[in-house]
Amino acid sequence: MNIDQIAEKYVEDSVKLSPETATALGLPENQDRWTDYSPAGVEAVRDLVENTLKAAKAAEPENHSQEVTKIALLDRLGVDLAWYENQEPYRDLNNIACPIQSVRDTLSQMDMSTDQGKADVAARISRMGEAYRGYAETLKAGKEKGVLPAKRQVGLGIEQLKDLSREESLLDIFGKEANATPEQIKAGKAACDELADFLAQEIAPYAPDVDGVGRERYEVFSHQFVGHQVDLDETYEWGQEELARIVAQQEEIARELYGPGVSVEEAFEKLNADPKYALYGVPALQAWMQETADGVVAKMDGVHFDIPEQIKKIECCIDKAGTGGIFYTGPSEDFSRPGRMWWSVPPGQEDFVTWQELTTVYHEGVPGHHLQIGQTMVESENLNRWRRLFCFNSGHAEGWALYAEKLMDDLDFFPDQGFRMGLLDGQRLRAARVVLDIGVHLGKPRLDGQGTWDAQYAWEFMKQNVAMSDAFLRFEVDRYLGWPGQAPSYKVGQRLWEQLRDDFLAKRPGELKEFHRLALREGSLPLGVLREVVLSQA
Repeated sequence: MNIDQIAEKYVEDSVKLSPETATALGLPENQDRWTDYSPAGVEAVRDLVENTLKAAKAAEPENHSQEVTKIALLDRLGVDLAWYENQEPYRDLNNIACPIQSVRDTLSQMDMSTDQGKADVAARISRMGEAYRGYAETLKAGKEKGVLPAKRQVGLGIEQLKDLSREESLLDIFGKEANATPEQIKAGKAACDELADFLAQEIAPYAPDVDGVGRERYEVFSHQFVGHQVDLDETYEWGQEELARIVAQQEEIARELYGPGVSVEEAFEKLNADPKYALYGVPALQAWMQETADGVVAKMDGVHFDIPEQIKKIECCIDKAGTGGIFYTGPSEDFSRPGRMWWSVPPGQEDFVTWQELTTVYHEGVPGHHLQIGQTMVESENLNRWRRLFCFNSGHAEGWALYAEKLMDDLDFFPDQGFRMGLLDGQRLRAARVVLDIGVHLGKPRLDGQGTWDAQYAWEFMKQNVAMSDAFLRFEVDRYLGWPGQAPSYKVGQRLWEQLRDDFLAKRPGELKEFHRLALREGSLPLGVLREVVLSQA
């Protein structure tokens, strides 16, 4: 087989092993089933990664496109295999991206517009025990191997499972919408309680109190998420410098808006109280998201980007999970399901401010994720299925989305300094996360010189740097503690994107639109690979 065929087969085999992945990609396979999260299922995926890696190494590329695919495939499969060699699946438990949430969040992505779709949702709810019991077996095997998740993350997993099993939970919402029987919903809730009890009795008592994972494990996580091997110590220092630069800009805008002596925090309070930035009610939020996203598409198309017809539509949706997060899901392969921007509004929240969130619409929509991911999906004649659907790394994806936010500032898409303060607030968050994440997981000295980074100092540090509610910020800090390397990939990815753009424009001045065209058409390559590909055309 040539490298394209090897990559395509890897996608086919991966989807067979992970029905949740099929759902995320809008594919029809096994939509009433769950992934086998047991040790046997884990080893089946590892075998697939290892065998595909061997085949890819032996393949001889037949053209330039295949050369790029081979380099990218070797990078992605190589870091995936390192993840397995570090026994990560046997301690894979956190508050945002482990099998607990994979099962829960997949339900929100399923199509319930047809009778079959509803039946699939109902079947999956009733079969949650199959998924969670297999997952419990794997965590138990991890305990026997001496690898366990951090105690903090175990506790958070238990809380989320108990939330799913309570009265009128998310399972009731999805179950009723899918016409599930009471017995099916009850079975799903029982599975959540069973796993929560297992975690409390079999894992929590033995789980380590330390949150940091250490340099060796962190290097793998960082490479996996950034899509490039970076100097972690230099990146830590750069993160501090970037944070200081952004804070200085915020302080300048605060003075410009409200006069000398007004702090950034005071400026936030004044912006929050300004009626021109206020929205009330979830329907108003959703309407504002949709109107803003549609307006950007109209203004960008043909001017700064050539937006393909298939992705000119974006749906702005409210996520029923209520976690407070904002995220994007890409279109299905045939574009019958459009790309969607999701806002997971916490229960009871009715007040929203646009000054802080305009930049988020740019991040999730156009020119952010919707353009980036949608453009990749359009390239079916040029990119194999693996390049379009599977070659994902958050350094590329989230780095581009942050790059897109800053680009919109450069192109004067922020109407006033209040909205620019929102942009800087988001950039400050991402810079702070670089410092926190590397600091905690590598055990760096605290910035105040009082010992080394730990969870409490991480909380205090973020409280100083982020304008979030305590509940949302607590979720975020717990996320960084339990998902090493992911949060820094946003800002580090942005840095690599900007370096690539500047080096391209140094060779081809004034051709920014062409840079975007050449870069986006390649799909979500590891950033080191993307750099070589794009600069070879400069």
